Amino acid sequence: MGDSGYPKPAMSGDTVVVRGTGPDREVLLIRRGRQPFEGAWALPGGFIEPFERPEDAARRELAEETGLALTQPFMLVGVYGERGRDPRGWTVSAAYTVRLTGDASAVCAGDDAAEARWFRVDALPDLAFDHDAIVADALVSLG
Repeated sequence: MGDSGYPKPAMSGDTVVVRGTGPDREVLLIRRGRQPFEGAWALPGGFIEPFERPEDAARRELAEETGLALTQPFMLVGVYGERGRDPRGWTVSAAYTVRLTGDASAVCAGDDAAEARWFRVDALPDLAFDHDAIVADALVSLG
């Protein structure tokens, strides 16, 4: 409970970065270097700092975990807060998507990501948390 007496969730920002078109579309994923889901693939993202805008947190985490510092507009995919989505407790995520138009093949893992890699959308690995649903929603929103 916060000072207001209302329970508060942990808040995170996640990003679905997509490059390419049609059957060659790819999504950028990171391999988690920490629990929960250590070793599993997930979207770049992480917790929002106090009073940080969710989109700013998503951009910061993307840069920290993959080396991509993007300036183009992010589009909100949705807000995800289903019970049980994070084994650490009540966590709500603002998820964004961005389509890359230039070459961004050079990514490198950083911060708490053990690896960063592009995956074809038709060959995605099993994803941590509810990131499979977020990716599916992002791909629909991008058309």
